[in-house]
Amino acid sequence: MKSSKKGGLIVLFVLGMSIFGYSQYALVLQIGVSITQSELLNENEKGSNYNIELQFENPSLLILTGGDTEFFIFTNNEIVGEGQLEPFTLQPLSSSYVKGTFHTNSNVDGESQSVKITGITKYDVFFTSIDVPFVYYPTDEQAREFIHQN
Repeated sequence: MKSSKKGGLIVLFVLGMSIFGYSQYALVLQIGVSITQSELLNENEKGSNYNIELQFENPSLLILTGGDTEFFIFTNNEIVGEGQLEPFTLQPLSSSYVKGTFHTNSNVDGESQSVKITGITKYDVFFTSIDVPFVYYPTDEQAREFIHQN
């Protein structure tokens, strides 16, 4: 009788941890990102270089360690720039500011219809890692400020 109780407790524990793990994974996929600052460093015939700061919001109960993150800037579904974010840590239920740099090509169209920033961050969680894609659509004002410079 005692071994069946132990087996039942083990099954309940594994089931509970699985549900918790899946719910946290689902929350990690909902990490929010927004631009808080960008600064033009230099500009030449090949393009422009910028410093950038993004705010990541962690809605999960997990401490997430993000490695180097490469991201791409699209306008009208065409890549016009790329960048790199520094490694960072997201505390549970909080936000973190992450610094990075990016470069835009010289052929950026000032009359772009839409701007999108997309990338994939690899987060280390306990004994595994999770690749989490992010997509951010800056406002028209933000797009003018850090891509078009008009």
